[in-house]
Amino acid sequence: MAIAIVLILIVIASVLFHILAPWHATPAASNWGSIDTTLFITLIISGIFFIAITVFMAVAVMRYRHKEGARAAYQPENKKLELWLIIITSVGIAGMLAPGLVVYNDFIRVPKEAYELEVVAQQWQWAFRFPGQDAKLGKSDIRFIDAANPFGLDPKDPAGQDDVLVMNNEVRLPLDRPVKVLLRAKDVLHDFYVPQIRSKMDMVPGMVSYFWFTPTKTGKYEVLCAEFCGVGHYNMRGHMIVEEQGVFDQWLNGQPTFAQTLTTTAKPGRDNVLEKGRQLVEQLGCKACHSQDGSASLGPGWKGLYGRTEQFADGTSAVVDEAYLKESILDPKARLVQGYPPVMVAYTLKDDELGAVIALIKSLGAAGQDDEPSTGEASSPGEDLVAQGQRLAGSLGCLACHSVDGNKGVGPSWQGLYGKTQTLADDTSVKVDEGYIKESVLHPNAKIVKGYAAVMPALAPSDEELNALIAFIKSKANADADASKAEPGK
Repeated sequence: MAIAIVLILIVIASVLFHILAPWHATPAASNWGSIDTTLFITLIISGIFFIAITVFMAVAVMRYRHKEGARAAYQPENKKLELWLIIITSVGIAGMLAPGLVVYNDFIRVPKEAYELEVVAQQWQWAFRFPGQDAKLGKSDIRFIDAANPFGLDPKDPAGQDDVLVMNNEVRLPLDRPVKVLLRAKDVLHDFYVPQIRSKMDMVPGMVSYFWFTPTKTGKYEVLCAEFCGVGHYNMRGHMIVEEQGVFDQWLNGQPTFAQTLTTTAKPGRDNVLEKGRQLVEQLGCKACHSQDGSASLGPGWKGLYGRTEQFADGTSAVVDEAYLKESILDPKARLVQGYPPVMVAYTLKDDELGAVIALIKSLGAAGQDDEPSTGEASSPGEDLVAQGQRLAGSLGCLACHSVDGNKGVGPSWQGLYGKTQTLADDTSVKVDEGYIKESVLHPNAKIVKGYAAVMPALAPSDEELNALIAFIKSKANADADASKAEPGK
């Protein structure tokens, strides 16, 4: 009797939980309604079977419980009962599958006016590509993939030269515009999943899958990998930001094109060696296990690593120098750092690629430490700083608030800003020079420009990154300032 009562209580509690639960679906995309309706139909059908089977179990426990002298009736088969079970089960399965097929057909039937976004997955990070001014994505092939071309775009395809590349885990989309999402994996099986917009699809190496949706609500939504893809799977996260068209356009204009990345990486300057190192780190998925800000992760953090003495699992120790870093990349299990699991795979890199990664790690070393690239090449001129600054302005989100074409945004436009005299909220004035820009980046609330809200967060870029941002802002100054050829410190 007690078991029967427990079963009935489970049914009642399950139904009440579903009816009274405070969690409700949020309409954040155009296809959320049909997908949620399909899920609701599945829930109702499976719920009916759950209630029927559980109640039957409770009745059977009560009615056929053990009684002194009672004998069980033996019935080897019942064709009528079996027929009804087959019919009811088939109807239930069809009722769950049919709506899903209808919704899936709509999920992949892309409107003609939809623009394209390519999502590229690899262990354990995301990258994104938008078409350029020609509204066409260039051709790609795995044989073109290298440190300078992580997307594998065909350098000879003119349609790909203006493709906009987003080499980080955050992508932005305009509100109320349909988008066709193309999915591609470079290594193992992944799954692109944005719960709030009901979007989830496998990414299979060698295939391009796709779906479409229209963002209908601004906000920041988490991007997850929903297919186990290795030890760093838990950390394969990103964000999708939906914003107004004008804000999106400003952000997109601040991202580098394929042609610009080829130009930057082709130059041998120090900044480009570091940039090549950053691209390799993104491409190889190093950031999934090695943090660059000192936070704990699956492997040792790179901040302050170079020159430090590391303790190994066998009780020995060594100073982290170039030779040790090379060995750790090429043969990671040769010396295991104490407290970390032996999960890193061996990499085969060219000498220049190895030097670029080591240069990046050295640049994250302790203050005052020599962080020159192992190539021994000189710093590149201001033109390279401008390209680096443009990339930083996009990745840090600066261009979401500061336009580069003179249009008014949340913050002052960068066009013609350098060298101009700005009136502040306290009615004082200041000339926009390097000192003022540095202060505005590091302490944005110290001097508020009149007519603008104090909403900018404080940033903490390195000196090199700060100089690159300043070079980019100076490049947007007017002709009288002659800033397009200038660089910080001159």
